[in-house]
Amino acid sequence: MPKEKGRVTVAQNKRARYDYHIGDTYEAGVVLAGTEVKSLRAGRASLGDAFVTIDDGEAWLRNAHVPEYSHGSWTNHTARRTRKLLLHRREIDKIERALQRSGATVVPLSLYFSDGYAKVEIAVATGKKEYDKRQSIAERDSRREAERALASRNKITARSKGLKV
Repeated sequence: MPKEKGRVTVAQNKRARYDYHIGDTYEAGVVLAGTEVKSLRAGRASLGDAFVTIDDGEAWLRNAHVPEYSHGSWTNHTARRTRKLLLHRREIDKIERALQRSGATVVPLSLYFSDGYAKVEIAVATGKKEYDKRQSIAERDSRREAERALASRNKITARSKGLKV
């Protein structure tokens, strides 16, 4: 069987980008059981409540929900078990120093397969205040409005030149 190429996203934590200011990001491998891999390949996972902790110099993904594999037997995994993350020592130390700052946390942004290996993208983040969230929404809306105006202007210009739109 040929080896997979590229990146296949399984789950994204869109809420994290809304609730936090994202700082440094890291790619970490995930230690999984066999039925967890099968469940992920079926595209079933949730990172909504997940977070990362550093315990005794090791990184752990907590509260990530990977549902039990439907065709599994008594060897099936627990849905919300703690999973070890594979990072370099330098990265773990850097994350641990960042966590000692007040208000910093480590959140998973996405879970995906990269060339056949399960990976999770994690980020050191600080929480946003309510006014920051409103500002993010306002920026997004103004960017959309500008894109719409530009698209309609381009459409009108093309019609005036007799081009088909």
